[in-house]
Amino acid sequence: IFSFVLSTTPTLSLDKKNTQHSTIRKRQHIRSSSRYYLYIYTILAFVAASSKRYPLKAKVAAASFHSQFNMPSITTRNGDGTIVVSPKNEASQTATVVICHGLGDSAEGFADVAEHLSTQMPYVKFILPTAPTQPVTMNMGMPMPSWYDIVGLDERSNEKCAGIEESRKTLVSILAKEHETTKLPYSRMALAGFSQGGALSIFTGMQMEKVDQKLAGILVMSGYLAGFGQFKITPGLEDTPVLHCHGMSDPMVPFGMAEKSRDKAIEKGATDYKLEGYAGLQHSVCPQEIADAAQFLSRILPPDDSCKIQLKDPSEMSVKELKEAIRKAGLGSKAVGLMEKAEFVKLVKDHREGKC
Repeated sequence: IFSFVLSTTPTLSLDKKNTQHSTIRKRQHIRSSSRYYLYIYTILAFVAASSKRYPLKAKVAAASFHSQFNMPSITTRNGDGTIVVSPKNEASQTATVVICHGLGDSAEGFADVAEHLSTQMPYVKFILPTAPTQPVTMNMGMPMPSWYDIVGLDERSNEKCAGIEESRKTLVSILAKEHETTKLPYSRMALAGFSQGGALSIFTGMQMEKVDQKLAGILVMSGYLAGFGQFKITPGLEDTPVLHCHGMSDPMVPFGMAEKSRDKAIEKGATDYKLEGYAGLQHSVCPQEIADAAQFLSRILPPDDSCKIQLKDPSEMSVKELKEAIRKAGLGSKAVGLMEKAEFVKLVKDHREGKC
């Protein structure tokens, strides 16, 4: 029954009134959809579990219901608007994906998507930054979260993109920090984004400064190639895998623009750029697209225990660092009553070793 609901559920419309920036409506719809599926899981679990005629279905439904409350990840929100969805046991992390939201949105817009992806890729840390609030010409100069200024949606207007270079540096710094603090190689990192965030992901991922910073891949959802005039693929990054998912009925960023973006990227040297169209889908995402995105990310970032991040030894951490590690790992209840630093050290060590 649940499979049938998923296969027949219409797309998760992120723009009910065909406006590019209906952020609140988008966020609420995704969350209400998640709750809706959870309710179905709940009903199926209890109904099936009480039926002696369908023991196998009872087990499947119960397992599905149980998984909803045993997420393999923990979500934290920082003061700068950044959301991080990371493995409960940070020592098990072997990859990182940075997801950028669209114009007028925030990291909250795709937090649910990241949490969903984490159930299929529990070894991945998802970082969702929030764009700075700045005036947007297309929005009559009113300030809103934006990775760069958008004058219009036509090709000529997409040439300047004032501020895109600054946002590119922001993403580069996020990736660099991951590399420096965990020793995670760039080949175990990927960029993803929706609409303007997708455009920024292409602009950043294909222009990493050095060939040894080549990413595992780039996921674009309803995006486009921005700043074509200043876009130059770094030599050695031409074969970076790119999956561009796009609604074929998108009124904001027409599918034709997605095709031109692919063609221009190939013209610039890209050799592994795949454009996937979704019939009837507007400027939004749908279950099939999320499934394709998960498959793509799993392919370019498969499980690999040899790439586990290098963490600071708990015995070398300050009490403040230990408490932060305990908070991120969701071990607060187990830390109640602990007073000595040695006790905090033991708790963190035990957690990393899977003892608690």
